[in-house]
Amino acid sequence: MASRHRSREQALQMLYQWDLTKAHPEQVMKAYWGGLSADEDTAAKAEDAFANRLVEGVTGRIRQIDDLIKAHASNWRLERMSAVDRSILRMAVYEMLENTELAPVVINEAIEIGRRFSGRESAGFLNGVLDAIRKSLEEPDPASVGSRPVE
Repeated sequence: MASRHRSREQALQMLYQWDLTKAHPEQVMKAYWGGLSADEDTAAKAEDAFANRLVEGVTGRIRQIDDLIKAHASNWRLERMSAVDRSILRMAVYEMLENTELAPVVINEAIEIGRRFSGRESAGFLNGVLDAIRKSLEEPDPASVGSRPVE
């Protein structure tokens, strides 16, 4: 079983390819895993379920994820961000949407992956945007405040 860090790196590579090619996510995953090994049986065994889940999750919720990024990336249009940073942000936002309690780990992982795959300024940019999104996700929904039954 691959580590979560390695799974995130694999998912980043697939999301990057998906972002640039606009191919169907299943095609991207098949090409990625098939490219790792010429032997299909070996490639199927090498597939990482967590990496695939990240790719499927991001691509399945892309509008919601991109809306959050747009709302919190001050002075940055999504299409002007580097494709690597955009893919890292999308992956991290998806994970935070799934479980806000993991936000500190997810943000740290995103920064580390950004340092490896992106430019020098990437870490600060990713941290700023993801921390703003984390804070917004942790805020209580104003519509639900006061709607709890009194015990």
